[in-house]
Amino acid sequence: MTEPTVTGVMTVAVPVSDQDATVRLFEQLGLEVRFDAELQPGFRWVEMGLPAGGATVSLVRSGGNLPAGIDTGIRLAAPDARAAHTVVRELGLEAGELLDWESAPLMFSFVDVDGNRFYVTEAPAP
Repeated sequence: MTEPTVTGVMTVAVPVSDQDATVRLFEQLGLEVRFDAELQPGFRWVEMGLPAGGATVSLVRSGGNLPAGIDTGIRLAAPDARAAHTVVRELGLEAGELLDWESAPLMFSFVDVDGNRFYVTEAPAP
């Protein structure tokens, strides 16, 4: 058997209009800044992840070729989706209904201030 070409997911970039505001929002959801630097003039890269490690979300400045307001497809895990739903709504974000299907874990989606959609699924803490 050959060695795999890809061995993991490191980060997923999400375009945002205000990186500092999005950092503050994600910190309230439990993420922390792992990396924050201007990689070249006018191009700042901010990586955020969970304290336990794993893949990160990178916040990049939106622009003409990189618009905000996307469906990120990013699934975040929460040990209590109902509590997470409450927190998201208390932060003033648009949160979808809690989907409580017999065949899947409790889940919902929310939209950040730029219109980027994220998903939260109930899963036990690692």
